[in-house]
Amino acid sequence: MVTVGVDPHKHVHVAVAVDARGKRIGKPLTVGNDPSVITALLKWIRAIAGSEPVTWAIEDGRGFARRLADGLLLAGHDVVWVPTRLMAAHRELHATTGAKSDPIDATAVTHAAIATPGLDRHRIDERVRELRILVDYRADLIKRRTMAINQLKGRLHVWLDHTPGDLARARNLTSVTALLNTTAVSTHVRQALTDMITEIGDINQRVHDLDTTIRQLVTPLAPTPLQITGISHNSAAVLVAEIGDIARFTTSAKLARYTGCAPIPVYSSDKERHRLHRGGNRRLNSVLYTAAIVQKRFHPDARHLLDRHEPAKGARGARRILQRHLIDVIHRAMTTDHTTWNHHITRHPHTELT
Repeated sequence: MVTVGVDPHKHVHVAVAVDARGKRIGKPLTVGNDPSVITALLKWIRAIAGSEPVTWAIEDGRGFARRLADGLLLAGHDVVWVPTRLMAAHRELHATTGAKSDPIDATAVTHAAIATPGLDRHRIDERVRELRILVDYRADLIKRRTMAINQLKGRLHVWLDHTPGDLARARNLTSVTALLNTTAVSTHVRQALTDMITEIGDINQRVHDLDTTIRQLVTPLAPTPLQITGISHNSAAVLVAEIGDIARFTTSAKLARYTGCAPIPVYSSDKERHRLHRGGNRRLNSVLYTAAIVQKRFHPDARHLLDRHEPAKGARGARRILQRHLIDVIHRAMTTDHTTWNHHITRHPHTELT
């Protein structure tokens, strides 16, 4: 068995091959992140491993390595994701000098994969991949809109006494336009401000169109999570896009660790204590935070849980307990839905790319 560790980057990927004992074989390969990357990697590993089975371990930077992982999977290879922290731990374990380089990182990825057989395997679901693109695009649009609104408000304060609070709403944008039309400003200033208002309106429309599309795509994929108070269609889309196949989290505790909702033990001097986990997937953590806030307002059982824990844990501590409880609910809901779309997931195709 040969394990190939890949340290992915925006422009290049660095690959290192090791045998079953963790000893490096062959020379490291640096290959450009372009359409020919799969052909180059397969040619390189065939020269090293021959007919031996190969597992590809990729550091979990999926923004840079999704295309690579998809191509390797479609070529008939096993692909696993290695969390960055796990790679860093093995780099420190095996590096005696504290050195760091791309080949060293790729080697640490292989050691982590060999030492951790239960790592998440890469799968392809076209609907999840499509939804992930739309969720990412919507998040980018929201950032752009926030920046445009802040810039517009900063300039309007020079000419107007006040501006409506939420310019993501078409009604407030219309009010700003009306105020601007009744204010004495030069032609050039009026044109610049009008262009900024038009830009925000255009982004608002694109976000609205995306929301409609996302709602249509996520409804058949996550009908059960959508019944949970505080989980909107956009929140459900983030859950599906970031988690994908829920089967990779065999227990809700593993999902809680992945989302940063599981407290970390920090025992010292025989004193048992836990602290907040500030790692994990922050996008999923944000979804859970929002759901907890909504449940606090509208869900009686959630309010009862918060009231019961707030005297001892405080408001924040009680909310974190609620978020951890929501992980159990979401895990059960996504597991219920998982059986209806199992057959769409690509696992081990038998066709190989050349």
